[in-house]
Amino acid sequence: MATCTAPVNGHRSSSAAANCPACSSRSYGRSSNSYPTYPSSSSNSRSFSSGSSRSLKPRWSSIGSATFYTPTEIRTLTPIRESVEQRANLPDLRDVFLCHAWDDRKEAAKELHDLLESKGVSVWFSEKDVLLGSSLLREIDKGLAKSRVGIVLVTPSFLKRVKDEGIADKELSALLARDLLVPIIHNTNYEALREVSPLLGSRSGLSTKEESMIEVAAKLAELVAPEVLLN
Repeated sequence: MATCTAPVNGHRSSSAAANCPACSSRSYGRSSNSYPTYPSSSSNSRSFSSGSSRSLKPRWSSIGSATFYTPTEIRTLTPIRESVEQRANLPDLRDVFLCHAWDDRKEAAKELHDLLESKGVSVWFSEKDVLLGSSLLREIDKGLAKSRVGIVLVTPSFLKRVKDEGIADKELSALLARDLLVPIIHNTNYEALREVSPLLGSRSGLSTKEESMIEVAAKLAELVAPEVLLN
């Protein structure tokens, strides 16, 4: 049986391979510096991640919208959208009740509020809807009762308020009872949320870790938009 000369002479050139008694019968059509090629791993990794990529649109997505969703987001938001449609004809309802920590009122909460209102969404926001001298808890109750959807801006400050059983905790309890809320995770994560509120932490929502606050606001605006604007 012929012995391969590659361990001594190598096969880096076609002539070396041709002179090898064991390998001379094989076809070496590559140039002297070429190597075998293999499929790129990027195509495989892309296929594995495609399940979480934002490439879908829900049925309520507006015509011409450039906003895309993950399958999980669509599953999470569909029941809320159905509730919005059922309550569409109820008069004098705000589109959204914004639940947030007091410490976020001039920063993240105001940013989200302003983005939503710029898209035509009516938002109950304590900074403008609770008059000086009014009972905060009473106004919150009225705001919750007159809003189609509740959004909870979950930040490190919010987690602290809930842990300390502050106002945010009372708002959260009322929203959880209605089963009409969307958690918005901002500058924290679900693991931290589950530590202080397992019930809220068990619900999927939107996250600014995955996309910008502008994109989150766009999805919320589509979620509560009247059907006439979507068709």
